[in-house]
Amino acid sequence: MMLELQDVTSFYGKTPILQNVDLSVPEGSCFCVLGKNGVGKTTLMRTIMGLTTRITGKLSIAGQDATSQPTYERAIAGVGYIPQGRGILGKFTVRENIQLGTFASNDAAHGVPPLCLELFPYLAENLDKRAGHLSGGQQQQLAIARALATDPKVLLLDEPTEGIQPNIVKEIELTLRRLNKEIGLTLILTEQHIKVARELSDYFAVLENGRVVETGPIAALTDELVERHLTI
Repeated sequence: MMLELQDVTSFYGKTPILQNVDLSVPEGSCFCVLGKNGVGKTTLMRTIMGLTTRITGKLSIAGQDATSQPTYERAIAGVGYIPQGRGILGKFTVRENIQLGTFASNDAAHGVPPLCLELFPYLAENLDKRAGHLSGGQQQQLAIARALATDPKVLLLDEPTEGIQPNIVKEIELTLRRLNKEIGLTLILTEQHIKVARELSDYFAVLENGRVVETGPIAALTDELVERHLTI
């Protein structure tokens, strides 16, 4: 397994946000975490990245116990993270944003990886443009490129299609499918668009109030299950 959570409870301060979570993400798969707003999807991503106050239970990355690892060690171990809101540095150039990712990789030269240029031609043509001048969809592409520059084994994407124009959503979908199916990168994403989840994912989990209430292969994400857990 690329990622395993065993009876994980995750805290902000003294408050448990995720409770008794069990998840297994096979290597090379695309795993989608679904749920309404406020159920703990972002906290799950931050928990995997080591960004909550503390956890109980056990968290393993590629078979290695990472429960007590700080965030930077998880990044070096191969976990890339694209947060909700993207976290782009607007005053930095496209090139500089991507190069920041290389400090968690083994690329001593800290250059822009060729894969980033190949996947995102617009970014390749605008490396010296300030990131703050990009559209929302272009910034999401930049966030993915920066995460890829860490040379990850598993990529966490928190709401990657949120607030993005439909034509760019399709481009991002195609890019993620290529990363997963052709390059073999394990993907874990949170998503509210059921259509996107069904098109991209191999497996899914549904969160409610910080707990996993459904999980399985994506074929088990039936309309009845969507109606019961995900319809507002």
